[in-house]
Amino acid sequence: MIKVTDEWTQEEYLRNRRVYKNRNIKVILVDTINKPIEGTETLLYNPHAIKKYPTGSILVFYCDTGKSTKERLTEYRKKFPNYPCVSLRGGRGYWRKTLRV
Repeated sequence: MIKVTDEWTQEEYLRNRRVYKNRNIKVILVDTINKPIEGTETLLYNPHAIKKYPTGSILVFYCDTGKSTKERLTEYRKKFPNYPCVSLRGGRGYWRKTLRV
């Protein structure tokens, strides 16, 4: 199992998505508030859909500020024990469409 930190910034998410893609590991941005982030692929929170992804895929949860998803990391990790779980620092509110890595 991959060890990840509790939070990733947008830059860390973008960088890690590329690094893990080269290792054939999916990094999935999970929308917990039903507000997709423009300019990137997101998956609406749905436990049944998430469990269809390969074991070991990294789940990056986001809300408006990142506070709620960080507080719920323990819950997400219990619900998805075969998937490393991370919270997106600053959530949707700090996402910059123009940031590229």
